[in-house]
Amino acid sequence: MKTIYLDNGATSFPKAPGVSAAMTHYLDDIGANINRGTYQPAIDASLTVLETRAKLASLFHLGGKENHVVFTPGATEGLNLILRGFLHPGDHVIVSSLEHNAVMRPLSDLADRGVTFSRIPANRDGVTDPRELLPLIRPETRLVLVSHASNVSGTLFPLEEVSRLCYARGLPLAVDGAQTAGHFPIDFDALHLAALCVPGHKGLLGPQGIGAVLLAPEFARQLSPIVTGGTGSASDSERQPSYLPDKFESGTQNLPGIFGLHAALAFVESQGVDALRRRESELTGMLLDALQDLPLRVAGPMDPARRVGVVSLDFPEQDNAAMAFRLESEFGILTRCGLHCAPNAHKTLGTFPQGTVRLSIGHATTEEELAAAVNAIRAVCR
Repeated sequence: MKTIYLDNGATSFPKAPGVSAAMTHYLDDIGANINRGTYQPAIDASLTVLETRAKLASLFHLGGKENHVVFTPGATEGLNLILRGFLHPGDHVIVSSLEHNAVMRPLSDLADRGVTFSRIPANRDGVTDPRELLPLIRPETRLVLVSHASNVSGTLFPLEEVSRLCYARGLPLAVDGAQTAGHFPIDFDALHLAALCVPGHKGLLGPQGIGAVLLAPEFARQLSPIVTGGTGSASDSERQPSYLPDKFESGTQNLPGIFGLHAALAFVESQGVDALRRRESELTGMLLDALQDLPLRVAGPMDPARRVGVVSLDFPEQDNAAMAFRLESEFGILTRCGLHCAPNAHKTLGTFPQGTVRLSIGHATTEEELAAAVNAIRAVCR
């Protein structure tokens, strides 16, 4: 049976052309670490790493500050760096109602140590009124951290409006770009962001195990590393370097992953994020229109302009897990069923505890594949 992959919200597939070849090139032809030698393979690897930082800084408009692009194993570690490296007992942080556990679990750990948090309320479609932020601000509020788009409903957060409110009050704003990086334009400088966390393996179309956190200089100065160790720099000192990116990049880098991400970013650049966004929005609109007459509920807004290509379905008269199993076993439609590591998002959307069946569109998804998925959903709804 031919399968149709609609789980790009978990990880993109297929990856961008050239990703696997770039990773193989590093492993077979280069193999050297960076910052550990001055021989040619080490220099070649270093240049690719520098170029990858520059591509990320350019893509997200980080004002030419390539050294403020810090590589991480993924967005989760970047979010942990922001929360654990910035907040202290007595501090207060504001998050959205749709956060992933990559935010809520470290924040819950910090709550046991005296950090408090508030959630900006959202309606049953996951839509947030930015003015709801204002009553939550306290004298001890030190950070606002929000997901740019829900990994459950795809609902876009009103980032521009909240950015203006935070900037006017001197509040650092950090963003989880897990579902928007590569899918939706993000302008770091225009949004006055303190930090942006992105995974390499979703909309950026690279491999798993590599991501980045982009940092504003003032925020980076106030941020403490959560991992320290060898950096290949300042080796005469047993103290962690204070300069970036070394301050936050201890240990051996995932160079195969960075080489793969380098190739993926070249593809994203060639396509253009605006063009990728338009195509995804068109496909999302087509899918939403086709689902309207079926006995199911779509979580999130029905306007594709207000969401990314993540579409969660709740079958009120069926077991959602059984529906997902049938979609795969009978029709080859690969989805993700469950709570998607975001329990409060499901509570906000009214889909807790049953969860949803999530379909997520990627750069290679076709109209024919979505039509086949809709036909399969019609069949299992009978």
